[in-house]
Amino acid sequence: MYNLYPPSPHVPELRDYGPEPFVINIAEAARRNQNFRTALWTGYYLQLTLMSIKAGEEIGLELHPFTDQFIRIEEGQGLVKMGNSQECLDFQRMVYPGDAIFIPAGKWHNLINTGNFPLKLYSIYAPPEHPRGTVHVTRPEEHHHH
Repeated sequence: MYNLYPPSPHVPELRDYGPEPFVINIAEAARRNQNFRTALWTGYYLQLTLMSIKAGEEIGLELHPFTDQFIRIEEGQGLVKMGNSQECLDFQRMVYPGDAIFIPAGKWHNLINTGNFPLKLYSIYAPPEHPRGTVHVTRPEEHHHH
């Protein structure tokens, strides 16, 4: 039986390639990323970041008033919480590899790694949320809320 899914082509260095044209195996890039957050492509209207959340850690409660966000889980498992206030996160779902999470602008949200291994994901923001070239090796101590 031949391999229907040969190894993906080389994944280049993980850094911000935006806003130039760019192609990458995003699943492999997400799995390879070791940083809490690495901006991989920042354009004028959207941005993709890679994230690796350690076991027991979380993204942290955030609010992006003017930014829609898409997250795809590549490895690990977690609990996503969303709501209209920090005190009322009434939308809660477990998430697993292959799951996509859509976070509407103006919703408080958090993603907690409930597993024993790093939670690997990529996140798309429209419009961009972080400065071009952002790299956070570990979770920033303070989160900015606009």
